[in-house]
Amino acid sequence: MELNEFEQSDKLLRAQKKVKEIKGFYIHLLVYVLVNLFIMTITIMGIMSGGASFTEALFNIGTLTTPFFWGIGLAFHAARVFGYSPFFSKDWEQRQINKYVEQDKRDAEKYR
Repeated sequence: MELNEFEQSDKLLRAQKKVKEIKGFYIHLLVYVLVNLFIMTITIMGIMSGGASFTEALFNIGTLTTPFFWGIGLAFHAARVFGYSPFFSKDWEQRQINKYVEQDKRDAEKYR
């Protein structure tokens, strides 16, 4: 069975959108690495200038705060792009849609 032009166009648009989302994630990942390397280097150098060792400066809370919290955001971005959603999965969405459709049917039958 051959797909009609509309279905082919729709599939192409969805594929292009998915590729764009994946590309966006990898750009986000690259920016995360580069910016955090820069911030951590500056922070470590500043802490070490105060007399701390490299290890003390590396594991200082101020050094790790930005990568940690930004990393949480990056993880959520990855989960969305690559389809991991433990809370609001496609199955959950479909169940909710079915629930409300059935509820509307029951309500409509009540008022007939």
